[in-house]
Amino acid sequence: MLHRHRVLVPILTAAALLSAACGGESGSAGDTGAARSSGSVDLTGAGATFPYPLYSKWFADYANQTGVRINYQSIGSGGGIRQLSEQTVDFGATDSPMTDEELARAKGGPILHIPTVLGAVVIAYNLPEVTQPIKLTGPVLADIYRGQITKWNDPRIAQLNAGVTLPPTDVLVVHRSDGSGTTYIFSDYLAAVSPEWAAAPGRGKELKWPVGLGAKGNEGVSAQVKQLPGAIGYTELAYARQNQLPVASIQNKSGNFVAPNAESVTAAAAGAMGKLGADSDYRISVVNADGANAYPISSFTWLIVYQNQPDQVKGQKLEDFLKWALTAGQQSAAALDYAPLPPELARQLAGRVENLAGGTTP
Repeated sequence: MLHRHRVLVPILTAAALLSAACGGESGSAGDTGAARSSGSVDLTGAGATFPYPLYSKWFADYANQTGVRINYQSIGSGGGIRQLSEQTVDFGATDSPMTDEELARAKGGPILHIPTVLGAVVIAYNLPEVTQPIKLTGPVLADIYRGQITKWNDPRIAQLNAGVTLPPTDVLVVHRSDGSGTTYIFSDYLAAVSPEWAAAPGRGKELKWPVGLGAKGNEGVSAQVKQLPGAIGYTELAYARQNQLPVASIQNKSGNFVAPNAESVTAAAAGAMGKLGADSDYRISVVNADGANAYPISSFTWLIVYQNQPDQVKGQKLEDFLKWALTAGQQSAAALDYAPLPPELARQLAGRVENLAGGTTP
């Protein structure tokens, strides 16, 4: 994994510097190099923090190759959906597909969901005394986040980790405080495996959490877990690796304990094509997937764009970028702990974005 750390460190360091300069926690990608020298950008986007490490690289690589500059604000999926719906950005990014109600409220007409890659929501923890990776099941994880399991040496955790000496310390739960697609993926999984969780608090981008500390963004959750011995939190895999946090193996639908990595996320996506018909809108869940090697908290992440672009020039630039992301961009995914799209799905999506430039110039 060392080669991945070398690639990711400069990306996330740059994000932190940009965030500090803006006085906030959200990052900005793509507004570098040529964009700084010209003082302008070609496309603007906002949304999910989940894919931000990869999107940072994509936007920088695309600017270097084409000269097209893309500014992206990493503000969370909820913010990305709101900004696209209000037409204040050219594209949004989300890890939770828009609901029918959100689609109906959007100002600019039909919206397309374009899956870009797949990623893993991982369970990071801070137990300095424990040197072996721990194992968790979905129901146990749900009970931790419901406040029903409060000690690390609880018998239900100990039973899953025979031979591991677990400390008698408090479990410090960390969750997202902002509207988050990562929260949607995590809660979608918990609702699939725990009837109690499905009843309350259920699934969604924002939840009424029974217990825990809130943190903004995947960056904030990772930082809190790293700082607090005894903490547990859910975050995207790249953020856990960047912060050198251990992550739990999670029992999948087949009963196997699986560690999160690009291969196990790809295994979770293997059955996704069966859910996609010719008229699919691509708003599908792949949590708790079938497959012996499938990591159960896996998901697509989406770019969301208006089908009818109001500006033909921007529409063409957006169409060209999406086609690049679905082809050349996929080659960067695995090195940053994301799983590339199945080739057949990437081909379908390239056809779906073919006519974005058909808008009219105002």
